[in-house]
Amino acid sequence: MDRKDLVNKDKLPKHVAIIMDGNGRWAKQKGMLRVFGHENGTKSVKDVVEGCAEIGIKNLTLYAFSTENWNRPKKEVDTLIKLLINSLRKELKTLNDNNIRLKGIGNLAALPKKAQTELKEVIDKTSENTRMTLTLALSYGAREELKNAMISLCSKVKNNIISVENIDESIINAHLYTYDLPDVDLLIRTSGEHRISNFLLWQIAYAELYFTDILWPDFRRKDLFEAIINYQNRERRFGKTSEQLN
Repeated sequence: MDRKDLVNKDKLPKHVAIIMDGNGRWAKQKGMLRVFGHENGTKSVKDVVEGCAEIGIKNLTLYAFSTENWNRPKKEVDTLIKLLINSLRKELKTLNDNNIRLKGIGNLAALPKKAQTELKEVIDKTSENTRMTLTLALSYGAREELKNAMISLCSKVKNNIISVENIDESIINAHLYTYDLPDVDLLIRTSGEHRISNFLLWQIAYAELYFTDILWPDFRRKDLFEAIINYQNRERRFGKTSEQLN
């Protein structure tokens, strides 16, 4: 039976986030340069995005480039940015054909101007799409996100725009990059690593974590469906007991 047929469309996670890990190791196993793995990883992105849209996932966030990734060899960084630009240009039609809105989060100003221009163009040209929101975390770090939120809140308190007593979770949410997205329900990480790696630390507070040994270039929509089926078989208690839920 197709794994898609086992997915309960009435219990879908509202927001799926993926740490796309293992491109370099995939390439190394094949005796190729790391960039070969990144290039093949774009095929997984396309398949997973289409798979999410196919079953009705409303929000998908992909960890495409972290703040720490800037420390990688220049050639690899340049290739990753080039792949980003080419993919955005190439996939604009696919996004519009599938009614998918693109969003970018992170320190986007740190990206090369050409990448910023391409990203803004695709975001603008897909802004009216309503089927799904695809968010790319680029030059993203959760600690930096939280630091910026704190700076913004402190400034507003100092200028009497917000009172300290009124600061709650909703106000903090409103100052994050993901202010218009729901909390993450399911976080997937490929390649066998069991780390969060500074990704959406606030937003995954109650997320279900799913780790798989599959390297990202081999991850396809059937593997996505498997992760969602696993998620749907878990009991999400949010601090309550099983008896309270029942």
